[in-house]
Amino acid sequence: MSELLSSAAPAIQWYPGHIAKAERSLTGNLAKVDLVIEVRDARIPTATGHPRLQRWISGKQHLLVLNRRDMIPKAAQDAWDAWFRAQGQTPWWSDAKAGIGVKQLQQAAIRAGDALNERRRSRGMRPRPVRALMLGFPNVGKSALINRLVRQKVVDSARRAGVTRSLRWVRLGQDLDLLDAPGVLPPRLDDQLAALRLALCDDIGQAAYDGEAVAMAFVQMLAGLEGVAASGVKPGLLEGRYGVPVPSLTAPGAPDQDSVQAAQNPDADGWLRAAAERHTSGDTARMAQRFLDDFRRGMLGPLALELP
Repeated sequence: MSELLSSAAPAIQWYPGHIAKAERSLTGNLAKVDLVIEVRDARIPTATGHPRLQRWISGKQHLLVLNRRDMIPKAAQDAWDAWFRAQGQTPWWSDAKAGIGVKQLQQAAIRAGDALNERRRSRGMRPRPVRALMLGFPNVGKSALINRLVRQKVVDSARRAGVTRSLRWVRLGQDLDLLDAPGVLPPRLDDQLAALRLALCDDIGQAAYDGEAVAMAFVQMLAGLEGVAASGVKPGLLEGRYGVPVPSLTAPGAPDQDSVQAAQNPDADGWLRAAAERHTSGDTARMAQRFLDDFRRGMLGPLALELP
């Protein structure tokens, strides 16, 4: 997958100026917070984990939220839930768009705040509202989650990267203040497969990658996940959606391959061209964008791009 991507386009890289600025501001505000609420994309839980997180949360309470749980199969959620718990981390699952899991997260944050204030009392200090920082990659749903938590639209929210540009405090009841931070990406990502997953889930800006190359890499990724039950990728998924089967790269004259072998060696370029002929008058760029948008809107069904 990553080989196709790198051969078809420059490596996926980014570091917009507003994100660099946000990280400097975030680092300066970390000393002021008691609790870090980290939001990740349930479709790609490890790819949306920031490599500097442990440094940022050192000595602070930490809540892990896996948002967009509606966009992955239940089997994948169960597998990840067990995996995180085995690491000693309790994951909180949410669908911020529908408000699912928000009340449970709010209660967990309040409990964490109560524990912090109990510690303050034991040291002879007065209780105060707990200051929590909500952070994560761009477009993982932080702002939508905050709007759900306060039950009104207090921060801008949209399913694209880079909507939140500055840090802002939001009062959540009498006992909790939330700091909404812009999405923060690592300065560079050496793991191009993780970068591909971020591009697919629209967790990085489109300027960082070539849409056609990413779409072709996605065809290959789906072929690799086909038959892995927890991924949700059913055999013939793309043919069922677009009416175009995925051809294999079997060399002319080679022995016939069975369907499993063919699926492991898909002709992604051939599929994109054939799908474009059928749906976008041969415009492969438009077809690639349609394909990616369909996935991002859940039109291909619940799919997990990572499994533990």
